[in-house]
Amino acid sequence: MALTKLKNRANRHRHQRWSLLCLILLLAACGKPHSLQATDPPYRPVANPQQLMAWILDPAADVIWDSAGTIITAEGRQELAPTTTAGWESVSAAAITLSEAGNLLMLPRRSLGKDWEEYAQALVSAGEQAFKASEARDADGLFDAGGQIFQVCKACHAQYWIREDDGR
Repeated sequence: MALTKLKNRANRHRHQRWSLLCLILLLAACGKPHSLQATDPPYRPVANPQQLMAWILDPAADVIWDSAGTIITAEGRQELAPTTTAGWESVSAAAITLSEAGNLLMLPRRSLGKDWEEYAQALVSAGEQAFKASEARDADGLFDAGGQIFQVCKACHAQYWIREDDGR
């Protein structure tokens, strides 16, 4: 009987050691892999927000705005919507560029806070709206998206515009 108690105790201790070992291995597996540990991100922003605006965002917005709406003059009416596949593809590329520029504005070291990120997210959404309209060859939808882009830009610039005269 003493031998049986001794065997049971040994089995219980062995079971506890295995349980502890499994728990340790499980916890270790739940940790971040070495390659994903907190370090500097692999990207390195090169352009500042003003350069992103001038060289990426503004040109993309201009393609969309120049491709939406109607101009009426004494000579007649001019529809601005693209009339060729290449024209629509140019608008699609500009819409995606505009949306992705919004994502770039939200990256760490570029973001200026919660309001900034809300404007950038609205820009991403407006760019998506323009892309969908372009892919559908929807001139009215593209005009609406262009208006949405304008409203987002106007609201953001009211808060964050950098004026050369006062350094703000």
